[in-house]
Amino acid sequence: MPAIATGILFILIGLALGIGGVWLVALGGSWYYAAAAVGFLATGALLAARRSASLWVYALLVAGTLVWAFAEVGVDWWQLAPRGDVIVVLGLWLLTPWITRRLDRPAADRPPAAWRGAGVPLALSLAVSAAVALYAFASPPSRDITGRLPSAAVTPVPGDYGGVPAGEWHAYGRSNLANRYSPLDQIDSGNVDRLQVAWHYHTGDVRRPSDPNETTYEVTPLMVRDTLYLCTPHNFVIALDAETGRERWRFDPKVPDDSNRQHLTCRGVSYHEAQGAAAAESCGRRVFMPTADARLIALDAGTGRVCPGFGENGAVNLWAGMPHKKPGFYYSTSPPVVTRDLIVIGGAVNDNVSVNEPSGVIRAYDVRTGALVWNWDSGNPDETAPIAPGETYTENSPNAWTTMSADEDLGLVYVPLGNAPPDQFGGNRGPTVERFSSSVVALDLATGQLRWVFQTVHHDLWDMDVPAQPSLLDVTTDRGVVPAIVAPTKQGDVYVLDRRTGEPILPVTEQPAPQGAVPGDHTAPTQPTSALTFKPPRPLEGRDMWGGTMFDQLVCRIRFRQLRYDGRYTPPSVQGSLIHPGNFGVFNWGGVAVDPVRQVMFGTPAYLAFVSRMIPRENPTERYVTDGGLGLNENFGAPYAVELKPFVSPLGLPCQAPPWGYVAGADLRTGEVAWMRHNGTVRDRSPVPLPFEMGVPDLGGPVITAGGVAFISGTIDYYVRAYDVTTGERLWEDRLPAGGQATPMTYRGPSGRQYLVVVAGGHGSLGTKAGDSVIAYALPAN
Repeated sequence: MPAIATGILFILIGLALGIGGVWLVALGGSWYYAAAAVGFLATGALLAARRSASLWVYALLVAGTLVWAFAEVGVDWWQLAPRGDVIVVLGLWLLTPWITRRLDRPAADRPPAAWRGAGVPLALSLAVSAAVALYAFASPPSRDITGRLPSAAVTPVPGDYGGVPAGEWHAYGRSNLANRYSPLDQIDSGNVDRLQVAWHYHTGDVRRPSDPNETTYEVTPLMVRDTLYLCTPHNFVIALDAETGRERWRFDPKVPDDSNRQHLTCRGVSYHEAQGAAAAESCGRRVFMPTADARLIALDAGTGRVCPGFGENGAVNLWAGMPHKKPGFYYSTSPPVVTRDLIVIGGAVNDNVSVNEPSGVIRAYDVRTGALVWNWDSGNPDETAPIAPGETYTENSPNAWTTMSADEDLGLVYVPLGNAPPDQFGGNRGPTVERFSSSVVALDLATGQLRWVFQTVHHDLWDMDVPAQPSLLDVTTDRGVVPAIVAPTKQGDVYVLDRRTGEPILPVTEQPAPQGAVPGDHTAPTQPTSALTFKPPRPLEGRDMWGGTMFDQLVCRIRFRQLRYDGRYTPPSVQGSLIHPGNFGVFNWGGVAVDPVRQVMFGTPAYLAFVSRMIPRENPTERYVTDGGLGLNENFGAPYAVELKPFVSPLGLPCQAPPWGYVAGADLRTGEVAWMRHNGTVRDRSPVPLPFEMGVPDLGGPVITAGGVAFISGTIDYYVRAYDVTTGERLWEDRLPAGGQATPMTYRGPSGRQYLVVVAGGHGSLGTKAGDSVIAYALPAN
């Protein structure tokens, strides 16, 4: 009976593979699945007839699968596994006595068929498959790069580099230069594995039923003198003792709940310290907090009380001058840039809801009074004087939702911009929007006037915002030392530009781009590519499709063939387009860390494909992709709604093969990627918590230190990890109580100990565990 039942199972598998395999062949894909279907059907029929020839046929199927799999992907374990897991398991079942003793009805004194010769070829084919699998499992993924970054100092920097004392952290990227580099070296590659928890603080700010799905905890705390300053997703501002983690004060801005918000997060607060006589006045040291209801609040850094002389009762109303005032549709999730005299702030606009959204204007306020000093509106870029009462800024313009950086010596603020909503349709965009969309712009700090603009994507149809705070350092070139800006992008290019002019230091070339946008739109004929790039090494192919088993891999192959895909920058389509890299980004808001002494970069590139399908709208108000809520991706008023989702298998696994995430090191002088290692496990993302090191995405930035160590905590498994900057070798890791999707920071406490601080609060859309932890690590006190 087991042989007959197994035969029926094989026939059913063969029928399923046959239907899918023929479908795939009709789409121009691999013939393997159709051929495998024949093997399953033949094996099943012979098993049902209790014929030992079934083992011979299945041995041919196992051997053929091994040859085909090796030809497609070599000895890449995670590529081989779904091609062979079902095949091998079923082969082992066929060799069990419950099957073999019933084949050919052997006499009582005759051995089972498996040991009369029929099972020998099958056993051999399975043994060879196992040997190949073991070898592949021990081999590194083919995309890993092994090498070394230069370790010698190129340009030593002062202890107060960036205007920040060596042991402190005054801004989101440590200083307005945004290197995420600390000159501290007490923790180094030789002792980092001795780190232990020094203190653990709980903010008490937990998720509420009314919160949006995109409720995240992405804060990087500041450390000034002996105090840490941080915020929470609901915009509480908290001050902690830097040595003990004890709470010193807490401020609640009482932000009302609002179902219209797409995001609820806080990446950080900003700090300002007055100079001269003003330093002794009340609120001489200030912490600035942008809130989810579009206020900019100034607090006394010592007490947490509101600074009454700033704006109205301590707050500036960021809705002033905005068109289309809809609560929840405009706010700032990122800390503003604070200079000697100004606080410069952008804001986030809800993506893809309608064509009537608030403005992406950049505004500068007096750091003491909150008076508007200038406004740069990309729809009216030459008029930067404060707009008159009753006037409004340009609607729907590109916005700066992420963090800016600044060079006060050059008098410039550097603004990373997104594109104008809707993200995937640009047929209605005007010439100024086209000029500034998905660009880095340099504005004069004193006046807001445009100094230069560098566009990273022409006519962006993919939501490829410049997502991260640019980093500033001096780079040694053949022309001498050049003040540089390093701008990582979602599409994987890292642009190294002269920050005085926007001219490339590392070469940038224009490459032909796929054509054929939806009716009413167009595509740019070329797209820029930097010499320093982490773009996918080649376009995806059918052999790159993946799954937990051969069945969902087959589904992914069929879906891949059904989608439009012409490589990077495939235009969105009504058919449905595969977008790789997807709008999750190779790099996102966490950016990269740069060492200004060695002039090297540490980053965490990620690779996840998305599907973008344009849905023609018959009227401006009907819902096509949502049942309620904000109407994200409806694009009310535009010709198309958009269905945008990850490219995943029926099991919810990425359809593209791992690794999906790496750590990487690059030389900023040459543009060479010296090493790149897959990083992170699926322990917290798989149904069974197995720590398979497959390489997973990181959402959160790195920090790099003079001790030659880099730290990250943003992988979708719950760990903080340390790496050797020179080689990428992992040196240490510790388990976190929740998702750590934030950028760590490091400082020296009053006792002289160097601390590493990690925030673990989870990320809504990534589905990582929520929490409220702020954790400090240090070497043992003795």
